[in-house]
Amino acid sequence: MVATITVTAPDAGIRLDQLIARNTPDISRSRIQALIRQGQVRVGGETIVEPKYRVNEGDAIVLIIPEAEPAVPQAEDIPLGVVFEDEHLIVVEKPAGLVVHPGAGNWTGTLVNALIHHCGDTLSGIGGVKRPGIVHRLDKDTSGLIVVAKTDKAHQGLAAQFADHGRSGPLERAYTALVWGAPGTFKGTVDAPLARSAANRQKITVTRSGGRHAITHWQVVKRYGSGDSDAPASLITCRLETGRTHQIRVHMAHIGHPLIGDADYGAGFRTKAARLPEPAKSVAAGFPRQALHAGLLAFAHPESGAHMRFESRIPEDFQALLDAFDTL
Repeated sequence: MVATITVTAPDAGIRLDQLIARNTPDISRSRIQALIRQGQVRVGGETIVEPKYRVNEGDAIVLIIPEAEPAVPQAEDIPLGVVFEDEHLIVVEKPAGLVVHPGAGNWTGTLVNALIHHCGDTLSGIGGVKRPGIVHRLDKDTSGLIVVAKTDKAHQGLAAQFADHGRSGPLERAYTALVWGAPGTFKGTVDAPLARSAANRQKITVTRSGGRHAITHWQVVKRYGSGDSDAPASLITCRLETGRTHQIRVHMAHIGHPLIGDADYGAGFRTKAARLPEPAKSVAAGFPRQALHAGLLAFAHPESGAHMRFESRIPEDFQALLDAFDTL
């Protein structure tokens, strides 16, 4: 694909990458800068490799946009729970146990592999590669809603909303969690920075200095058993003001109420399951993952601006856990 741009008087003197971005809204600024550095842009017949180059009135600019390369991850026929899909994006329900993106120890069998197979040629390329644009993630053992971009422009629009975390925009995310014990109040906020644990780089910890700003708002939906502050467990909803790795899991453990089933941050509470009456005792002890579900996702469509809102029912394994605690 070749795009030709002629510099007019109002644009004289601006940066080359800025001018191209104004005239090619479907291509990200970072992608444009990469193309310039790769020698894919000519100004007046001369190849320019500096994005900061200042253009002059009357300059004829030719941009060569190579066809998107095949995705490095391989397409795999993995069933997907598609909630919504158009030519710009796709919303799916990720089951617990499915890794979002290929990485060390999980190069195949991921959501990305499934999306490449499902979307096929509808992926126009993110950063010049035919791959789905991941703008947010869910832990492997967290179930729920996730939105993925299919085009560079959609990726830019969604990424901007997730970077804002709903502070001033339409993004909204809510999670349902079952935690040990009962918080002393029915709602609250955890404002505690997070960082990689020095003892175990696979884990996240609250830190007093440094770390990344992290805020989680939580509210109790139901207390089980006694229904008071001595309740053995509580159903809560969490809304994120930031989106850090393991944020809800670490923040709830930090205030003394780790998620049931969380082997990383709630291992010290395993003895609580042994003190429960049946059937809650057996179900809680055998629950194989953190009891966390991303049940609400809302955002503005990056192309039309339409408000998109999706809700997901709690999956069967999580519901069976809740039903067992309802017997207390």
